[in-house]
Amino acid sequence: MVEYPKKNNYDIQDLREIVKILRSPEGCPWDKEQNHSSIRNDFLEEAYEAVEAIDLLDMSLLREELGDVLLQVVFHCVLAEEEQAFNFESVCDEICKKLIIRHPHVFGNVKAENTETVLKNWDAIKKETKHQESYTDTLNSVAKSLPALARAQKVGKRASRAGMDFENFETACSCIQSEYNELLSAMQSDNKIHTEEELGDLLFSCVNTARHLGIDAEQALSKATEKFIKRFSATEKLVEQDGKNMPDLPIQELDHYWNQAKQEN
Repeated sequence: MVEYPKKNNYDIQDLREIVKILRSPEGCPWDKEQNHSSIRNDFLEEAYEAVEAIDLLDMSLLREELGDVLLQVVFHCVLAEEEQAFNFESVCDEICKKLIIRHPHVFGNVKAENTETVLKNWDAIKKETKHQESYTDTLNSVAKSLPALARAQKVGKRASRAGMDFENFETACSCIQSEYNELLSAMQSDNKIHTEEELGDLLFSCVNTARHLGIDAEQALSKATEKFIKRFSATEKLVEQDGKNMPDLPIQELDHYWNQAKQEN
């Protein structure tokens, strides 16, 4: 048994020490087995749960979920310290230096009267400090681990800085129709690889249209999914009220219930 001081309030140093104890020979078998790769998905899940708390405007839940995210940061730092790669202090040092360098309008003599100028300066400094010599480098630097829609939107935004973009949302919308026709053609060819490619192009066109409309594609799809679940639930209730079972009904009858649910919700 490991004894740890009882306190009314713990701080970041306590969290670091607790994680080190969990990783020690006297610690937890599960924690001792973990590495950067094994807890990769845990980091993603905790970040998404924090985002959900933000969406719910639940401050109590957000406090809890931010703690879970912070645990992931500290855990990775402890692992890196064991490997003599870096430590928590060096992580804090690097982000502080980055913030100072990328805010010359606050910590330097650069003038930035609005957000547009701030973002333009930020991108220029980021490109220089990361030694990105071409616009292609900026596209390649977008994390491949991002959700596909979010990554596509970010890549499209960066490509637009090089002038590679639609003139307006109307031309972006017209591309959707064009890619849809190409998808239909690919489907008729019965070539799955080609069909997948054209479907991807269609989705990418939808993302570009969302960007031109000032809409976050990831959030738009998330809201559409929630709307689908709500209407599905209403449809199921209508079916059950009539003493029927959804899997037993033909799609035409399900569509009838769906349209009824749509009108009522």
